[in-house]
Amino acid sequence: MTINATPDGKFYFQPVENASERLQLLDKMGQKYNMTFDNKQKAAFQKVQAIGVPMSQLKSYLDLSDEEQKNFKSPTGIPMDSTNKQLVDWVQQSLSVNPDYKLAIKGDVTTEYPKVKSLFEGLRDIDFLKFWLITSQEGKP
Repeated sequence: MTINATPDGKFYFQPVENASERLQLLDKMGQKYNMTFDNKQKAAFQKVQAIGVPMSQLKSYLDLSDEEQKNFKSPTGIPMDSTNKQLVDWVQQSLSVNPDYKLAIKGDVTTEYPKVKSLFEGLRDIDFLKFWLITSQEGKP
């Protein structure tokens, strides 16, 4: 699983590729947030590249066509702050499906540090302390 952090501090979550484990993850997130998903939404989740919306918008995102999903630009990304830690919930529920999952966090040199710091603190809160941090190389001056 991978978390992508954009330069403006938005987070996107890429679940693992295993389709049956993806469905388990969607069910667990649905249980946590008191949501149910229909078969069409579950099928869409199995194919989605990355999630970049709050849980409150996930159903409507999954209802979009493949082309609309590709062109969709989330204004918020997945919430990750001191009061709303949905991004950490995605990681935690993924680990409850398969505790052997590894996490990579991708960002670049211009990513806002306070946002990434809140992610690190959230991961620490669930005792998930081993991950890969992948950054782009700094450009030449």
